[in-house]
Amino acid sequence: MTDLTDIATGRARAGVDRPAHRDANVLRWVAAYTASMLGDTVFYLALSWAAVQHGSPAEAGIVTAVSAVPRALLMLGGGVVADRLGPRRVVIGSDAVRCLTVLAVAAVLFATDPGLWLLALLAVVFGTVDAVFMPAVGALPARITGKDQLARVQGMRGLAIRFAAVVGAPLGGLGVAAGGAAAAFASAGLLIAVSVPLLVSVRMRELPADGATAARDTTAWRDLVGGLRYVRRHRVLGPLMVAIALGDLGFVGPLNVGLTLLADERGWGASGMGWVLAGFGTGAGVAALLLTVRGRVPRAGCVAAGAIIPGAAAIAALAHAPGLPAAVGTAVAVGLLTGLSGAMCGALLQTQSDPAYLGRVTAVAGIVSLGVAPLSMPLSAAAIGAWGTGPVFAVSAAVCALGGVVALCAPGVRRAELPK
Repeated sequence: MTDLTDIATGRARAGVDRPAHRDANVLRWVAAYTASMLGDTVFYLALSWAAVQHGSPAEAGIVTAVSAVPRALLMLGGGVVADRLGPRRVVIGSDAVRCLTVLAVAAVLFATDPGLWLLALLAVVFGTVDAVFMPAVGALPARITGKDQLARVQGMRGLAIRFAAVVGAPLGGLGVAAGGAAAAFASAGLLIAVSVPLLVSVRMRELPADGATAARDTTAWRDLVGGLRYVRRHRVLGPLMVAIALGDLGFVGPLNVGLTLLADERGWGASGMGWVLAGFGTGAGVAALLLTVRGRVPRAGCVAAGAIIPGAAAIAALAHAPGLPAAVGTAVAVGLLTGLSGAMCGALLQTQSDPAYLGRVTAVAGIVSLGVAPLSMPLSAAAIGAWGTGPVFAVSAAVCALGGVVALCAPGVRRAELPK
């Protein structure tokens, strides 16, 4: 009997791949990813709630932030692990560990009240596993569909993230209301558990090497250094990483702490801030849906770089919106443009990378977004306190736009295309 994997590989070599949104194999992966992201959303809500209930606001803040430390410190190593072991194996193992850990903490919370130390330990474990999980997730789409479908997969992934953000928070709130933090943690663990059998059922395709395949007899350290050197010397990936770093630096501050301070300054209140965030999410969702339906976007490098600049202008305009409806409309434009640019950047990272380096390339991009960009939040808050929202949003927009300029000035990025 012919093996199903051989059939899938034969179909890929014959160039008869189905569109990603009609491919059952891709849809199983999207379902697994959605379940995992829902579990993440519920988990972080439950962690925040439990930390607030067991400690002071400052202690709760430390507990919720501590997971970012191992994630940032270990993600480059996680990229090496994903490339050496294969992203499918790493994603399945990571989700299994996250599921069992969260369910174990839920069981302890049902039985006793251990205090903040257990929550802090859980956050550290979750962040450590995330450092391996995230690069593997980024490297996986290229193993389940053709290069010509990766933009569409990025759109589907964006829809999954938006769905998890919209649905996960109410689910977590229901869990807390029904049985406290323990019930919410149990819900998160069960949602993550749903992803494991779906991931096991996903078939991997055989990827030809583009030239510099990683030798398996090298050390992990050499693989790490080699991955960084590969990104730095690549005519598309190097400047694209700089553009992503500048774009995120200018985006994260205004759309997080800056928006909170702007809503307070304008008297919009928490509900008004929620409407602005909903506008951003709507715009990003529309961009993801557009890519899911359309698939390939011509002149992807120019689109990725060009969308950043008007998106930056919309960020600056947000601080000067005459009222809440105008702010919501501006937020829709920000979400649409940055969502389109982000999806294009993600597709280019995957299609331009040698398959042997995908995990490490994804890890570098993750470090840029999760390690560098959050530094802008305390700086934005301090600057707004000194100079107000208008000047700080303008400077943030200029930094964001500079990322687009860097990408447009790089011939490799400017001429980059997604495969047909």
